[in-house]
Amino acid sequence: MPNAFDTSPETLINKTSEELKKIIKAPEWSNFVKTSAGKERPPVEDDWWYKRAASIMRKIYTHEPVGVSKLRRKYTAKKNRGHMTERTYPGSGKIVRAILQQLEGAELLKKSDRKLRPGRVLTPKGRSMMDKIGKWQTNTSQGK
Repeated sequence: MPNAFDTSPETLINKTSEELKKIIKAPEWSNFVKTSAGKERPPVEDDWWYKRAASIMRKIYTHEPVGVSKLRRKYTAKKNRGHMTERTYPGSGKIVRAILQQLEGAELLKKSDRKLRPGRVLTPKGRSMMDKIGKWQTNTSQGK
């Protein structure tokens, strides 16, 4: 049975972001915030919040449980510091935490109860949503 692992990450993230637009709402401050200290400007895309949320869901699907610090490392950015060498800065923790809280409110994620590896895991509702999107993408790409 096909699942989210069988589809390309780009198509899975795009389709999941379309589904998340129906479930969560981007905060007002998301239009003005940078995604990392290494960035100079806010994102240009209008729906970047939903794509980031879909990307976080995919990351949790593949590597659960995942915490905020690992997700911050995923969204690092290199800052151009003129003549000095570039330096890597982690992504914004507030953006990651806000998205995780929204996805928990929508009952797609929950906090892990494992003591050795704490973090967020997908709920059965979130896992079935990702598998359904992956199955749909796999069937349409094969022409079924």
